[in-house]
Amino acid sequence: MNIILMILLLVAMGATAYVLVRGVMAMASGKDISGEQQQGYMRKRVLFQAVAIIIVILILVLAGASRH
Repeated sequence: MNIILMILLLVAMGATAYVLVRGVMAMASGKDISGEQQQGYMRKRVLFQAVAIIIVILILVLAGASRH
C-alpha cells in the first residue's frame, strides 16, 4: 500500500511542478490579457498540491498505525 501511495505522491508532485512551469510560461508570454488562463493554472496547481498533501497525510497515518 505504501508503494502505491508513494507513486501517487510522485505523480501529484510532478503534476504540480508541470502546472507551475506552464503557468509561469503562460504568464511570461503575456498573450492572455484577461488572466483567465493564469487563474486556471493556479487553480490546478492548488488542487494538485492539496492532493499531494492529502497523500502525505495518508502515508504518515499509515506509518504511525503500523508502528502500534
